[in-house]
Amino acid sequence: MERCPWSEGFEQYRQYHDEEWGVPLRDSRALFELLMLEGAQAGLSWSTILKKRDNYRKAFDGFDPVRIAAYGPEDEARLMADAGIVRNRLKVNGVIKGARAYLAMEASGTRFSDFVWQFVGGEPLQNRWMTLGEVPASTAVSDAMSKALKKAGFTFVGSTICYSFMQAAGMINDHLVACPRHKAVKALAKGTPKSAKRA
Repeated sequence: MERCPWSEGFEQYRQYHDEEWGVPLRDSRALFELLMLEGAQAGLSWSTILKKRDNYRKAFDGFDPVRIAAYGPEDEARLMADAGIVRNRLKVNGVIKGARAYLAMEASGTRFSDFVWQFVGGEPLQNRWMTLGEVPASTAVSDAMSKALKKAGFTFVGSTICYSFMQAAGMINDHLVACPRHKAVKALAKGTPKSAKRA
């Protein structure tokens, strides 16, 4: 299998590439978790965060926005003492702020899934890159998402983080053309029934 070169290195990374990366994700809670993890990645590698993902889920109550939004100083201290996550105070606070922004958005009648998917018109963008060098770090679309998320109260949502988030969430198919997952992900995008898109 000629995978995208970035996925080689260790089995968990290959599995993530083969099963998750680029698959259209429509569940609001799952998208919130992914955006928070992408924010944790800032200045680091995704492989670092992927290795710690289970620890993050445990530390942040399964990324339940309601529970996270209620965190106080004791929870912040607990998280800053947790060696299983990246102990960066701004990033920890960023997840708490993100949960509160998420709840405010949902309370206003806007589903988080609808909010992020609007930037690609509700359907995955299909790119046809031949080499990793062609894949951009950000685009006008990720610029727009970043600006809107910041306005909504999220932090650690710069344009590069947003582009990485869109790739991972399947809003953009950035598997290289030679990678078998390019065709598989494209087929998944076409095969998603409208009812599943709204779930």
